[in-house]
Amino acid sequence: MIVCAPDVLTAQELAALRAELQSAPFVDGSATAGWSARNVKKNQQIDPNSASYARMADVVRTAFLRHAMLQAALLPAANTRPLFNRYAGGMEYGAHVDAPVMGGMGSAVRTDIAITVFRADPGSYDGGALVTHASGGMEYRFKLDAGAAIAYPANTLHHVSPVTRGVRDAAIIWVQSLVRDPARRELLWDLDNAKRDIFGREGKSTAFDAVSRSHANLLRMWAEVAG
Repeated sequence: MIVCAPDVLTAQELAALRAELQSAPFVDGSATAGWSARNVKKNQQIDPNSASYARMADVVRTAFLRHAMLQAALLPAANTRPLFNRYAGGMEYGAHVDAPVMGGMGSAVRTDIAITVFRADPGSYDGGALVTHASGGMEYRFKLDAGAAIAYPANTLHHVSPVTRGVRDAAIIWVQSLVRDPARRELLWDLDNAKRDIFGREGKSTAFDAVSRSHANLLRMWAEVAG
């Protein structure tokens, strides 16, 4: 399941992030790639030990937790710290699959879902599309508006095409879902949308109660909750 979410970042948040970018320190992005992806990762990222990073991470994490659509679709149980990357001057990230687990002991996150939050206007750069690879050789290309986000399964082979003009800035977050199985998450997302549609047309009707009950009980059946 791929979810494109508009307006994850507000205009004020985008402006704050862009202001931080003016002085934020960048380092080689390959430092956070696994041994097999390091050779194909050609980008930069903001130094996670910098003050700029801390302020930007707070903005993005707050926006993600606030966005009702992403919370309902992804059912997050945990998430990584954001990573802020930059592509310019021919930079790209070749085909790769994200690490299945990120973080250290006591803070490990199973990466069920990857989220790219776009921070640059799509008309300001050429190339730089996020490309997901599907079975049968199909590819799907995404280049969203500034402030929008795409969430996709982190086990998907994907790449970022070379940037040939301008600069592509984005934030990345990985999410561990309460529901590990992507097919089950998609079914729950469909039921949640159906529930909202019925309520919008009929209010709290018999049909709404039936769908709501099924949604709640399936989530209760499938959710993995610690403790």
